[in-house]
Formats: sequence, structure tokens, C-alpha cells
Amino acid sequence: MEHGFEQNPQSEFQNSDEMRRLHWRCRRGLLELDIVLGRFVEGGYAELDQGQLAALDALLDMPDTVLWDMITGKEAPPQDAQQQNLLERLRAA
Repeated sequence: MEHGFEQNPQSEFQNSDEMRRLHWRCRRGLLELDIVLGRFVEGGYAELDQGQLAALDALLDMPDTVLWDMITGKEAPPQDAQQQNLLERLRAA
């Protein structure tokens, strides 16, 4: 919270280099992953706080097959609670 109001991450990054970078990072080699990540960015990204943004970055650093297997429940999620929360939100996207 700055200057007496809460800032919305989406409004800060919309049409910015950071938002373009995020969209690029969400383009993956698996179509299913592209779809899930795209829906999440369009519908849930604006609600993320700084800790969740860092967790999303960590998830996006993972190989496609590992990330997809965690989203689908074929692989155990990471121990990080923020990443687990984001995986649940990605499943719902």
C-alpha cells in the first residue's frame, strides 16, 4: 500500500514490458499448458501479491512436463505453500 491506496499489479503492468514478458513466459511447448496459463494470466494475475508473483516465476522456470504433471496431479507439488496455492488456482483456470 502506497500513498494511502492499494495498487493493482494488473494496472501497473498492463501493456508494460513486464506484462509482455509474462505472456511470453506463459507460451509453452504444450498446448494444454498454454491454455491453462493463458486463462490464469487473463483471469487471476491481477489478484497476485508480490509473494505469489515470485512463486509464479518459480513455477514458470520449471520444465513444461514437470509443471503440467504438477497441475494435473501426476507429480507431487513443491513444498512451497505459495506455489501449492498457485497450482490449485491453475487447476481451476
